Amino acid sequence: MALEDTFDHFTRRDWDRDDVDGTVRLAIVGVGGFARNRAIPGIEAGQYCETTTLVTSSPDRLEDDLVEDVDHCIDYDAYLEGEAADAYDAVYVATPNALHGKYAIPGAERGKHVICEKPLDVSVEAARDIVDACEAAGVTLMTAYRLQVEPTIRRARDLVESGAIGDVVQIHGGFSHPLLEHTGPETWRLDPELSGGGALVDLGIYPLNTIRFVLDCDPVCVYANAQSDGGPFDEVDKHVAFQFVMSTGATASCTASFDAHAASRLQFVGTDGMISVSSPFGGTVPQEMVVESGDLRMEYTGPPVDEVSEEFDYFGCCVLTGTTPEPDGYDALADLRVIEAAYESYESRTEIRFD
Repeated sequence: MALEDTFDHFTRRDWDRDDVDGTVRLAIVGVGGFARNRAIPGIEAGQYCETTTLVTSSPDRLEDDLVEDVDHCIDYDAYLEGEAADAYDAVYVATPNALHGKYAIPGAERGKHVICEKPLDVSVEAARDIVDACEAAGVTLMTAYRLQVEPTIRRARDLVESGAIGDVVQIHGGFSHPLLEHTGPETWRLDPELSGGGALVDLGIYPLNTIRFVLDCDPVCVYANAQSDGGPFDEVDKHVAFQFVMSTGATASCTASFDAHAASRLQFVGTDGMISVSSPFGGTVPQEMVVESGDLRMEYTGPPVDEVSEEFDYFGCCVLTGTTPEPDGYDALADLRVIEAAYESYESRTEIRFD
């Protein structure tokens, strides 16, 4: 593949189809900050989904601008009892991690498709229950790995698949976010019972999943180290560094932090070149990529793309055309397997190898 071909129509939706007809009506389960500020506006800006139902602990406290175009606002008990079920075709689960199954499984059992925030749950076992429920019901399950539908990451995968940088031998990824500058110490993200972990689960999962997606393979071993220094971070990992070896032999080194300047990076180094993506995990990817291939070096800079809107349109496209999403339940299980092994590695101070 010529590099020019990759950069032409850089933001193309290579997953979109001509036979998409209609929209998927969504129930938003969990109306927290991300759902309010990113998901609901992203759905509204897209083509293939619409919000018809909001599920929250206090429907009467929702702002007028959130509810004015929504048919139903109900609480969690009403949702579990099946109220307003005829008003939506799918559920978007945006609750704390440990509650994903509690709300995803009843939705699936009512024949509703499911898009669920990552991680799919707090353990492989709990996530498998969601996968099994969706399979038994014959509904679509998508884990909300929005980077997989984001143009820069998809173009990076195209370049790797084409051999533009030779064989990938090293990957470097990192994601940091000053959590307490944006929320209080009472946040559920610092409660291991609700979150399933700290920086690794919340932030480290981004480079982990993206690396697996771009290389289209899985780790064979992992080694991790984590730090917490008491205070609000007493029960979860505040900083984490983890390394893993892919089945191709490529080595990945990743970091994540809950208490550092907001930053992210992703770089693939190959035998014949390198791909570097600017700020891939920070919420809005700036569409900046540098590619070195042999003696050739090219840079791409384009307008930002709302990856949240892309994500919901991708989900809607899959549901409306009967297509299985790439970030399905098994993709989520693979990540959770690595995360559980990384925590085991940290506790045992040993490398964990997969069978």
